[in-house]
Amino acid sequence: MHQQLINRIDAREAVVGIIGLGYVGLPLLITFAREGFAVRGFDLDRDKIVQLESGHSYIRHILSADIEQFVVGNDRASVTDDFARTSECDAVLICVPTPLSEHRDPDLSYIVGTGERLAPHLKRGQCIILESTTFPGTTEDELIPILEGNSDLVAGQDFLVAYSPEREDPNNTNFSTSTIPKVVGGITGESLAVARSLYDAVICETVPVSNCRTAEATKLMENIFRSVNIALVNELKMVFAAMDIDIWEVIAAASTKPFGYMPFYPGPGLGGHCIPIDPFYLAWKAKEYGISTRFIELAGEVNTSMPQYVVQRTMMALNEHRKALNGSRLLIVGLAYKKNVDDYRESPAFAVWQTFVDHGAQVDYFDPYCDVVKPTREYSRFAGIRCQAFEDIAGNGYDAAIITTAHDNVDHDALARQVPLVIDTRNACCKADNIYQS
Repeated sequence: MHQQLINRIDAREAVVGIIGLGYVGLPLLITFAREGFAVRGFDLDRDKIVQLESGHSYIRHILSADIEQFVVGNDRASVTDDFARTSECDAVLICVPTPLSEHRDPDLSYIVGTGERLAPHLKRGQCIILESTTFPGTTEDELIPILEGNSDLVAGQDFLVAYSPEREDPNNTNFSTSTIPKVVGGITGESLAVARSLYDAVICETVPVSNCRTAEATKLMENIFRSVNIALVNELKMVFAAMDIDIWEVIAAASTKPFGYMPFYPGPGLGGHCIPIDPFYLAWKAKEYGISTRFIELAGEVNTSMPQYVVQRTMMALNEHRKALNGSRLLIVGLAYKKNVDDYRESPAFAVWQTFVDHGAQVDYFDPYCDVVKPTREYSRFAGIRCQAFEDIAGNGYDAAIITTAHDNVDHDALARQVPLVIDTRNACCKADNIYQS
């Protein structure tokens, strides 16, 4: 069974399905199409399907020209919200979100829902690969029972299953989907062999591991490493600020050491779909084994407290200018969770914004990649608010601007000249009397 599928992959005869056409799935769809595979893209969001069929990209760093060439203009590619068409696919890659619940527990509803929609259309010989970031055991203990329970097929016997964590870094000009090594684990040797063959066809390198749980754990380790180190530098920022020491100068000096050190940078908190969320998946799962993940939880506490620290620093800076936070008019600069992207999932800017409003401030925002705020689960009150024009900033009477994300296409020094006070959380501005590091 598995050798026949490998042969089809090697001959570019295999049809590859991608479920979830977001920041992970859409680049994968284009990558497989570019390498000559027939592809099927699936998403429940009908608006995404309509935009893709019209040749339009809804993700800023993914070119519409690539959609036109590899999706619309490719007679071997199609996108749809009809999951029955997964039966056309030899391999199906699941790239759906794995958020946290309101109680910060893992929310597997997207994986569960995908499994339930996929199962009735499973066929013998298919390879199902989960790419969503999740806790160890999800593939075998959560996804497979759904696939088997809603079909008459047995995993490892009638169809193949593997796990390969996504490693996308939106708008990273140094690495793309095809140039980032891919970790792969399977439930059987045959599953691993097929998954490796599939990714070897489009990715620079595959890294096989012994099982799905190891692959799932690998992704969590990568993001927990970042979370802990960012928490460390955020805590040091607060300590050094109290000592009147510039954290950015310290980092620059420490970075000259050619061994034993790598720089991490402070900010107003963590954002994006991975680092603020993934560590809690392992912390939650560890409780099942009676283990307390103190490092992970402490890092989470530090990082989630940073928006409040930014608010406190803003209050202190306003006080020095004989202003109260209550009644002040403020400008949030940068909604995206990191620079040069249009993705504001879990962005700490919203927590800062919300706290300002709760304290009686009037708040606008400026972000060249976000014309209008779309609905979010936690901050629905901001939906529909539109971005301020850069040329209007000077005349809007802002008491302060708070730089939460520093896009490269924004002249932050010019912005700083238009407002009396800037709270800079990203070291975006040159030193000046009205600039406060936060």
